[in-house]
Amino acid sequence: MCVGTWLWFISGLHGLVRGMDEGRPCKLMAGPISGSVYQRGDIVIGGLFPVHVKAPEPETEFQDIRVNATCSVFNQRAYRWLRTMIFAVEEINSNPHLLPNLTLGYLAADTCLAESTTLSTSMAMVTGLQVSRAGDGCKSAPAVPVIIGDARSSSSMILADTLGVFDIPMVSYMASCVCLSNRLKYPRFFRTMISDALEAQAMAQLLQLLGWTWVGLVSADDDFGRFAMQILMEQLRGTGVCVAYHQVVPKGYAMDKLKSMVETIKRSSAKVVVTFIIAQDAKALMEEVVRQNITDKQWLANDAWVTFAAVSVPQNIPSLAGTLGFALRKADIPGLGSFLTHIRPTTLSPDPDPFKPELWEALFGCSLNITGRQQTLKPCLGSEEIAVGESMYADVAQLRASYNVYKAVYAIAHAIQDMLACSPERGPLINGQCPDVRKLHPSELSQYIGRVNFTTLLGEQLYFDENGDPPASYDIINWHVTPQGKVEFVNVGHFVSSQGSGGQFHIDMNRVLWGGGQGDRVPVSICSTPCPAGTRKAVQKGRPECCFDCFQCPEGEISNETGSIDCIRCPERFWSNSDHTVCLPQQVDFLSHNDIMGIILSIMSVAGATLTAATFTTFFYYRNTPLVRANNSEVSFMLLLSLKLCFLCALAFIGRPVAWSCALRHTLFGISFGLCISCLLSRTVVVLVAFRSTLPGENLMRYFGLVQQRLGISFCTLVQVLICVLWLILAPPQPAERGVRENQGPKIVLECDVGSVVGFALVLGYIGLLASLCLVFAFLARKLPDNFNEAKFITFSMLIFFAVWVAFVPAYISSPGKYSVAVEVFAILASSYGLLLCIFAPKCFILLLRPERNTKKHLMAR
Repeated sequence: MCVGTWLWFISGLHGLVRGMDEGRPCKLMAGPISGSVYQRGDIVIGGLFPVHVKAPEPETEFQDIRVNATCSVFNQRAYRWLRTMIFAVEEINSNPHLLPNLTLGYLAADTCLAESTTLSTSMAMVTGLQVSRAGDGCKSAPAVPVIIGDARSSSSMILADTLGVFDIPMVSYMASCVCLSNRLKYPRFFRTMISDALEAQAMAQLLQLLGWTWVGLVSADDDFGRFAMQILMEQLRGTGVCVAYHQVVPKGYAMDKLKSMVETIKRSSAKVVVTFIIAQDAKALMEEVVRQNITDKQWLANDAWVTFAAVSVPQNIPSLAGTLGFALRKADIPGLGSFLTHIRPTTLSPDPDPFKPELWEALFGCSLNITGRQQTLKPCLGSEEIAVGESMYADVAQLRASYNVYKAVYAIAHAIQDMLACSPERGPLINGQCPDVRKLHPSELSQYIGRVNFTTLLGEQLYFDENGDPPASYDIINWHVTPQGKVEFVNVGHFVSSQGSGGQFHIDMNRVLWGGGQGDRVPVSICSTPCPAGTRKAVQKGRPECCFDCFQCPEGEISNETGSIDCIRCPERFWSNSDHTVCLPQQVDFLSHNDIMGIILSIMSVAGATLTAATFTTFFYYRNTPLVRANNSEVSFMLLLSLKLCFLCALAFIGRPVAWSCALRHTLFGISFGLCISCLLSRTVVVLVAFRSTLPGENLMRYFGLVQQRLGISFCTLVQVLICVLWLILAPPQPAERGVRENQGPKIVLECDVGSVVGFALVLGYIGLLASLCLVFAFLARKLPDNFNEAKFITFSMLIFFAVWVAFVPAYISSPGKYSVAVEVFAILASSYGLLLCIFAPKCFILLLRPERNTKKHLMAR
């Protein structure tokens, strides 16, 4: 429409409204409304219905896009809506309790499901243009103070924006766009249709309930689709549901665009498709879906097409069986079925209802003899009868949108009833007086419509909230296939949302037939398989959060839930198991008496101490024999006693380290070996000096008597005792924990910390010093007589001693955990056995097995 014509319409409309205010007839003239049904009344209600839809022209080789040509396809469903409005008006007029002494009229027109036609038709209604072909111009035109419509959200937005300037109210029966709830922009808009905001909320909750986190979206290419998708995306934010794709059904249904769109749906791994489209969009879309043989998708339908018969045709069943969707609450309107079927064509020309001939052509495939219509079908007999339920027009089993039309008419009637009652509680007074219903101004009616609150004849309460929206509730519809191969709309639940609540969801899963060929199994629609316990998920780069990879938790961390985002670090002294699902106490490792190694070392220690005791007993028994006396029996007993302590000190290294055991093991080790090496050193020095003192002029033995030997051994031992006492006082050894890494995870190794490295080094260094002196003196005495000389045995024992402790250092450093303690114990036992066997084994052999050698003669033979 050009700008000049539009301004002419607006100025004329303004003149109409001003003229209505002044009680003067309008002067605006224009052409008639073609395709309308009119009935006079005291108050005439306008109605807009898409009785026809535009049929696309066939494609040519030069056209890539289908072009909408003529408004020629008869819409039986919309015509049922129109007839429902007429039924409601006539029912009200026959009700003595509602609007007595007042007759309602109606003016219902065809919009052809196009914004331009809808706008021009509504302008003709509210400006009072002639409404029938036999009309007499503006003087006889009805005043339409309210309009029921439109069916589309986009058209309703245009009308509400235009007519709202002049306070003309609208009550829509199908417009669901949430944008129409904007009271600042559309203050005169009401609707009996539920807002898309609730349906989007219900869809979001259903996706979460069924665990569908990877879905595709399909929307209409208009404000209804755009706003619905916007609300749905807001509802899905933060729920873990991700969108695989968002496709828009193109206007005009261009085949190349539809084909590309459906191919995207087919390729996607998302098994669930959520739609916000109108019925005609669904019909065009599903034709292409069936053509591409897509049968593995679960469709989630919005209320506009979930019960649309033109989509639930048998050829669509393989692709759409199991469809789940939301529908308006179904109602059974008494008498409507009979009213719809008792329609008869008339011989009048023109017919007051111009849609009857097309209804007859659609239902019976014949043509009424109406002047001006193209006669291409066989003539009708006139005896045809319409049966309930045998056509989309007469189908009263799924009265949902029709019920919205019915409620819209009753809402207007109750608003007028409240105006007649003239009660301040029901509506405002006009200039302190009751409004004149017969000179009704649209703004007055709008205020009363907003305050209606009544119960319909079907027992449902109807009112409008502050946004002009009705109470909200949905049926959950599931497409079942009957044995006859037809679709049955089964109610499997409902969704109710009261003011201020998030909505209550009830669905009977046992009754649901699932789509995508799943039958009684809930389809799985996920981008990535949930990460099991013991792993964490990491979102794939450039993809939604539902698409992720699973990574094993690091050592020492766990995840005990499926789909964990992060791993949890185990507390101190705990470690993860091999599956990284549980934190287990870390294994405490020490050389225990229960370990096989601990048992073996304990046996060796006890055996060494027992062997030493046996040697001591043997020497004590033969203490008066030349062999024992020649080796200074007192020093030998002291040496055996120190060796026994060396064997027994190994036991202090086995067991759980505590403060007393740590202090005992190192000090007992140091003192025992200090006493042992001091005894050896004393014997070696005495033997060496004894043979050297036999030279002329030498009398050294007077300095190495028994008392001097005792003092020497005591002094050397006392030095080690002093070192150990200072060590224990200043920095004693203490139990300590050390973490050791192994294949099964870290262990807590209990060990004895030396406390002072200097003290420990002094103890070992002093033992090494004594052993070195002993080795030197034994080496010097190597050429003494064989029968008496034990220097060579001391030399061998010292060599073994040094070999063991030199090998001990690298073995100790490289041994993990309790094995380092075992190496230390083994070194103690090995060196002790070396001393015992090298020094005392030859003597015990003579004492026990060769007693003939245990004589002074034999010892002095050389």
